[in-house]
Amino acid sequence: MKMIRMKQCSVSVFIGLLMVLGAVTVHAADKIVHDAEYYVLEAQNGEKWAKEDKVLEQKLADLKKKFGTPPNIIHIMWDDTAFGDVGIPAIQKVRGLDTPHLNTMAEEGILFTRMYTEVGCTPSRAAAATGRLAIRNGMYNIGMLREMHGMRDEEVTIAEVLSNAGYATAFHGKWHLGDIEESYPHNQGFDEAFFTGYNQILSLWTRTGEIGNATMGLYEDILPEDPYKLDDTFVTKGWVQIAEGKKGEKTRQWGDNSHENYMKIDPEAQRRTLEFIERNAKAGKPFYIANWPMLNSFLPLPEKCSTSRSNLQQGLECNIDPFVGKLLAKLKELGIAENTLVIAMADNGPMAHNPPPGGGFAETIFRGGKGDFLEGGVRVPAQAWWPGVIEPGQIAGDIIHEVDLFTTFARLAGATQYIPTDRIVDGIDQTSLLLNGDTHSRRDHVFIYAGPRLGATVKGNFKRHWISPDPVGEASGIPAAFFFLPPDPREKSPMLANLIHLKSPFNRMRLRHELWKKKYPDSRDKKGIPWTGIENATPEVEALSRPYVDKNKLPFDPLEYIEHLDELPFDPNMDPDIGQ
Repeated sequence: MKMIRMKQCSVSVFIGLLMVLGAVTVHAADKIVHDAEYYVLEAQNGEKWAKEDKVLEQKLADLKKKFGTPPNIIHIMWDDTAFGDVGIPAIQKVRGLDTPHLNTMAEEGILFTRMYTEVGCTPSRAAAATGRLAIRNGMYNIGMLREMHGMRDEEVTIAEVLSNAGYATAFHGKWHLGDIEESYPHNQGFDEAFFTGYNQILSLWTRTGEIGNATMGLYEDILPEDPYKLDDTFVTKGWVQIAEGKKGEKTRQWGDNSHENYMKIDPEAQRRTLEFIERNAKAGKPFYIANWPMLNSFLPLPEKCSTSRSNLQQGLECNIDPFVGKLLAKLKELGIAENTLVIAMADNGPMAHNPPPGGGFAETIFRGGKGDFLEGGVRVPAQAWWPGVIEPGQIAGDIIHEVDLFTTFARLAGATQYIPTDRIVDGIDQTSLLLNGDTHSRRDHVFIYAGPRLGATVKGNFKRHWISPDPVGEASGIPAAFFFLPPDPREKSPMLANLIHLKSPFNRMRLRHELWKKKYPDSRDKKGIPWTGIENATPEVEALSRPYVDKNKLPFDPLEYIEHLDELPFDPNMDPDIGQ
């Protein structure tokens, strides 16, 4: 055990930290490294947790003996849904949808009221896959067409951890963690993958979308010729809508880039998931599946099945909910329901800002949506189902974050020894919350990033906005940027005098968080040529790896800009207008 050296830290801050922590020590090399705040909690609750862990270990051992394998794990995560749109029928009545299978799942398990995520789909998926906040690996930029970025090979995914423990692993659906070869899910630990590199806007990047003006200027061949056009390299001409591959094997594009093909993605992903379950259940092999559906098209569809008629509600009621019903029935049919944990949740809040027409996205209890550090952007519907293990009918008020799923899944699988110990893993083991229920979380805090900037910190029922609604007060050091969430879930009433006593505690939290980063620095995402390694690549996709013009005719390297993409997305001095 050795004392952390806090370089460039004032003596007063150092003494203050010691007063809070008693002594900050680094765990042995074989221990998971968590964020600093976890150790403050462990120092106060460690003995109680250790006693709980002995009981939990025995229970997990008994389950393994009974079923012959550690539990199967299924993680279903869809997009952009406000808290209450799933699992709370009263809100669904207002919102014009019904999800009977998902609601039954919540009734038969745990409905989480404080499941936090990252603010957008790419950072959220990176967090779930690695157990690390997206700021840790630079995956906070929402990937769009020809983004030329992705998750680095050095990141360790839950698929890699569980594969090392003998699990079969599969990814089916919306990956959205990069369009470079290194980031493909079957190159990130999954045995098999059926995946998209981008999000639902793929439904608009189609000839159908161009014809309907939902996308403008992407398909130049069906538009009138522009007599003033000089540059034929500006608009992207090649990409992959959906790809498939197996670990160690070639990657292939599945279908084409049409809207018709897009609408086949979720049905095919669901078919593959059910087949994967049956195949491994019959082989007696534990499995992990991430089925992260596309949910729906951004183009309005002619057939309406929900009262709201909107894309979100249509996707939940007519796509995801029937699939969940089939999945739970399949688990029961195969006799493995009592040895399978199913988590179903959204990846972030609703697309409340600039949604596509007919999207149906709206705030419910909380203010804010996708992209916001407000509760509405990061507090999502989520539930856990595990018959015979999770006590039914629970509503948990504990704080849990999606990064916790990584460490919890590893604990359930007996695979924590495969979690890397050379970096911060934000995920906290929440096995006690799942098995013991409400009030057994080991987390009471959340750091919420807006891109690369720390937007807010939650501690219990209190919240501090760092991107402040009171810039004048912030400049003087006494901002009205503190919130008490139970009576103010929409964060409309910032407090100063009532909560100014929390200024120093929140400052201590932030300093601990940032000082720990000095020992374990954040890394960056990887930049590169998109969609390489596609065995059946179209000529347009193959052309992405070549300069579009003759290099000898340019006084610079036309691909040099790739190494400078980090300089574009965010200006740390800009006013982001987030949370206003």
